[in-house]
Amino acid sequence: MTDRKGQKLKGCVNPPNRIGRRPATTQDRISTVGIELFTKQGFDATSVDQVAEACGIARRTLFRYFPSKNAIPWGDFDAHLAEMRTHLAAQPTDISIADALTAALLRFNAFPASEKANHRKRMNLILRVPALQAYSAVMYEGWRTVIAEYVAGRLGISPTGHVPRTVGYLLLGVAMSAYEQWLDDDSVELSQLLATGMRWLNGGLSSLGE
Repeated sequence: MTDRKGQKLKGCVNPPNRIGRRPATTQDRISTVGIELFTKQGFDATSVDQVAEACGIARRTLFRYFPSKNAIPWGDFDAHLAEMRTHLAAQPTDISIADALTAALLRFNAFPASEKANHRKRMNLILRVPALQAYSAVMYEGWRTVIAEYVAGRLGISPTGHVPRTVGYLLLGVAMSAYEQWLDDDSVELSQLLATGMRWLNGGLSSLGE
């Protein structure tokens, strides 16, 4: 595998493809190496130079793919958001907004069993490393925007309106709660947690305890 300048990426691991996503990119490979180093050495204790060296590339080459060290755990997140936007746009209009969003949420967060360990490390960094929280908030905003744009399109209103924005925050809450539970309890399936959270969301607070 070579980078955009033809330089061989000697040390980068080729992670399994995520279900429903395009084949892993160079960004995803660099991200996997970074995640391993961050997990073993600590995020703050690991430098960009160490990640670049582990991948067999120059520091400047790494920065062609990632704007900062904080971006590395996220991989090629923009591409994944684009795929979710495309998936939502292809949903038939005769299904409910809730069903379309549930399907998109499950698809976006699906991964093969072989990637489970790496994904747990990724999400543990994203959700639990203090130094990453400010950058993560920016990435969450992009994710919520995709949701809000879909809802707004279905309702014929502005994506900056109260309803689309609220739905974006609600779905993000379902996803983050599921991931936090999944990281705490390895015996539960992430897809089950996401589906259960969406059922509670669709039923409303009044359905809890019934």
